[in-house]
Amino acid sequence: MTEHRATTVDGWGEPRTKTVSWYDPSISAAAGVQRPGLEYLQALVDGLLPPPPIAELFGMNLASVSEGEAVFRCTPDETTYNPGGIVHGGLLCMMLDSACGCSVQTMLPAGVGISTIEIKVSFLSALRAGSGELEVTGKALRVGRQVAFSEAHARNGDGKLIGQATSSIALVRP
Repeated sequence: MTEHRATTVDGWGEPRTKTVSWYDPSISAAAGVQRPGLEYLQALVDGLLPPPPIAELFGMNLASVSEGEAVFRCTPDETTYNPGGIVHGGLLCMMLDSACGCSVQTMLPAGVGISTIEIKVSFLSALRAGSGELEVTGKALRVGRQVAFSEAHARNGDGKLIGQATSSIALVRP
């Protein structure tokens, strides 16, 4: 966490805080090795496994999964702002990457992991807190033996397309 100054500059007001709690990430990681991808991710959706710490940090949740598809949701707040007063593109990129990766994970057998090789993100519109729930849907396009390809689309609370990505993903076999 960032350490705050002992005194505030005139006009800044009091610092705001955000508390983040999470569970031991090794619990979910161990379950991921034992279960096929779709079953593993469905257990996360159903709350049978603890969410990853990054999801807790940003208030993101894996809302639904099906074969070849994963949907994430998040309601950005001002803690995600960049210095210009808009949601940092890194939040959107992280969600697009997660949706791409999990869409591929749904199609993998137990024990096979994923690692992003590359991701190309197009930011189509600025996003601000108060614009509603962000929904990011990832779809697996092709899953090979060593590499998979996927895409994801992000929409704001009004359903407007605000970003999209394509991704190449390494399959990590035991």
